[in-house]
Order: sequence, then C-alpha cells, then structure tokens
Amino acid sequence: MTTVYDFTVKKANGSEQSLKDFEGKPLIIVNTASKCGLVDQFKELQELYDKYRDQGLMILGFPCSQFNNQEFDNIEQTTEFCQLNYGVTFPMYGKIDVNGEHEEPLFGYLKSAKGGFLSKDIKWNFTKFLVDRNGQIVERYAPTTKPEKMEKDIQKLL
Repeated sequence: MTTVYDFTVKKANGSEQSLKDFEGKPLIIVNTASKCGLVDQFKELQELYDKYRDQGLMILGFPCSQFNNQEFDNIEQTTEFCQLNYGVTFPMYGKIDVNGEHEEPLFGYLKSAKGGFLSKDIKWNFTKFLVDRNGQIVERYAPTTKPEKMEKDIQKLL
C-alpha cells in the first residue's frame, strides 16, 4: 500500500528529501502562494506548528504558481517572504505544480487518495491535506478552511 513516505520531494535549496524522514509524525501538506489573498494562513499554520511540533506535528509547505501566478519566481524570495512576514519555521519546499502534466507526484497521490468537491484537482492555493502517523491521508481541507478549524482533527492524531 502506498503512503506519503514513498515520495521524495525537492527542498527549497534543490536537494532531495525522502518523506520517510517524517515517518511516525502527523503531517499537514499544503500548497502555498505568497501573493494569494489567503496568505494569512501562513500565520495560522505557524501557530499550529508552534503549538504541536513538540508532539510530532510537521507542516510541509509547497509553493505553487498555478493559480493566477501568485508566487515569486525565485524560491529564495518565497522563503524570505514567509519568514519575515509570517515567522514561518516549518519546512518550505521547491516550487511545484499541483495539477496537470508537470504535477508533483506527491500531489497526484494526495489528490487520488482524497478527491475534492466535484473533482480531484486542486482548485486553489492553501489546499491542505492531513496525514496520520502511518502516512495515510486522513482529510483534505478546502483553501478557505482556516487552519485553526483543523485543530480537533490534529489532536486526534497526536
């Protein structure tokens, strides 16, 4: 059976990281965009990370420009923006596509495991996937779902 641990992703610095590194930890995997109207979710995601990281929660952010080109071209600008404006300390990865011909394989898996409303495609920035300690997708949250609304589901996994 496939899990998120079967995937390797590119870090912001271009090196690769196996998601096996996070085995046994609950994860939030989210596609992000620095210029999106939902950008304040960075602050809320960071608050969840601060509150629960000592209990194992990891948040993995994947910048994406597929929706109205709302991400910086340069990944250094993205990471600097997130750190300076929202105090982001959870891992941010290299810029990806979440749909289409060049989609990141991890997101293809996430979408096939938990389809969205009417279609499996990701419709916008800040679509969030909650993953349990065994690497299985527990829930998919709409872009407009505030991270704080995920807290009860997170607590069940800790």
